[in-house]
Amino acid sequence: MSLSRHHDQPPVNVVDLEATCWNGPVPPGQSNEVIEIGLCVFDPASRERRSRHQIVVKPDHSEISEFCTRLTGWTAAQVACGASFAEACGQLRREFRADARLMVSWGGYDYRQIRRQCELTDTPFPFRRHLDLKAAHREFYGLPKRLGLGQALDHAGMAFEGRAHVGADDAWNVAALLAQMLEQGFGLPISPTDPSR
Repeated sequence: MSLSRHHDQPPVNVVDLEATCWNGPVPPGQSNEVIEIGLCVFDPASRERRSRHQIVVKPDHSEISEFCTRLTGWTAAQVACGASFAEACGQLRREFRADARLMVSWGGYDYRQIRRQCELTDTPFPFRRHLDLKAAHREFYGLPKRLGLGQALDHAGMAFEGRAHVGADDAWNVAALLAQMLEQGFGLPISPTDPSR
C-alpha cells in the first residue's frame, strides 16, 4: 500500500452508515437500505475532527423494524422525512467533496453498501478512494484479529463518545482512532482501493 505523510493530505471523510435491519431474516420484498450517513470531516494535518454531520435517508423498499429502532434509535416517522438515496449521494459530492476526498470507514461494509445501493438505483457512486481502517488497525498494531469499534477504543484507552449505532457518533469515534494512529506513525494510503472487487 502506498503511503503519504499526513501533513500533505487534504481532509478526509470518515463515514459510518446505519441501514434497515431485522432481528432475523430479511422480510420478503425488503432489503437492507441506508437510513443514515454519519460523517466526520477529519484533518490529517492537525489530527483534528473538524465537524460532525448526519444525513437522514428515506428507504424505498424497506420499513423500519422495532429491532432497527432499538438498535439505531431511528423511527419510521423520522426517516420518512429524509432525503432520497440519490439526493444523499449528491450531497456527499457537493458538500463533502466525496469524489476528491479519501473515505475512511471501520470495515468495508459501509463502502460496499453504498456501492451496491448505487448500482441498484442507477445512482452515480460518490467515492473514488476508500480506507478500511478496521483492517489497517489490525495490521498497524499487529493484532491477531480485527477488533470491533468498541474493542478498538478500549485498546486505545478511549471511551466511546455518544451513542453506539448512531452513524454520526460512530464516525466521530472512528476519527478519534485515526487521529491516534496518525500520531503513532500510521500513514494514509495514496493509492485507490475498492473492497468490492
